[in-house]
Amino acid sequence: MIELRHVTKQFKKSVVLDDLDLDIAAGERVALIGSNGAGKTTLIRCLLGEYVHAGELSVLGLNPRQGRADLLRRVGFVPQLPPPLRMSVGDLLRFAGELAARDPARFEEVAARLGLETAKVRHLPFVKLSGGMKQKILIAIALGRDCELLILDEPAANLDPEARHAFFGLLAERLGRATMLISSHRLDEVAPLVNRVLELDMGRVVLDDRVADDVALAGRIRCRLVLRREEQAIAKALAEWGLSADGLVWRGDIAGPDRLRFLGMLARYVGVLTHIELEEQA
Repeated sequence: MIELRHVTKQFKKSVVLDDLDLDIAAGERVALIGSNGAGKTTLIRCLLGEYVHAGELSVLGLNPRQGRADLLRRVGFVPQLPPPLRMSVGDLLRFAGELAARDPARFEEVAARLGLETAKVRHLPFVKLSGGMKQKILIAIALGRDCELLILDEPAANLDPEARHAFFGLLAERLGRATMLISSHRLDEVAPLVNRVLELDMGRVVLDDRVADDVALAGRIRCRLVLRREEQAIAKALAEWGLSADGLVWRGDIAGPDRLRFLGMLARYVGVLTHIELEEQA
């Protein structure tokens, strides 16, 4: 599926990818983690054929530079930073549909599942949308295609909790049908989504490990929290997660893969919490 042999990428005197050897098999779900500057985005751009490099690289049996047009038809990509496209949302969806030989209505269906009705924004320039709307459009274009490889760079960073749950459900529908490479600088953001973790540091793989593959991507967790006292900061945080209050008791559901993020948020307010109850829903 993806093969790298002695891949090196250098910008002037700075070595960003340092003699990488790597294999990713079909069907794997791989977290690509590392601090800013570790080489994650450079590696992704090499996989997509954007950069020349030393060494040999093959994606889906193709050389990404020589067969870039064919490769991009078979890859769904969500960038970390949305491109500053001035075309309207409607034109962007039509253009993406032509490139992928897909009916743009499919992208609109996926966007609706993420909570975005494209009919309300299709006349607006893409660049004028909010960060969350841009992310939903880009995810819809990537997941609205029958691609063999998904490359997702911080894909859920700007999504609200409900949209994140829908996004995880969309990924669950691709299990066994698509290989996934999901980049993040935080393992807790992506650990529940993957079955393998690759960590880059200074352009080298410093960790390559298999992880437990037992979290239902489309699952929900029912939460019940009891606070010691009312406090505005945690109330705001819980409301942003979609929980609601009855006095000092907060209840609601979160997406199963978000449990680590949710617990990390709660850790900031541990002095205010007297009871935490999490129950996985069937």
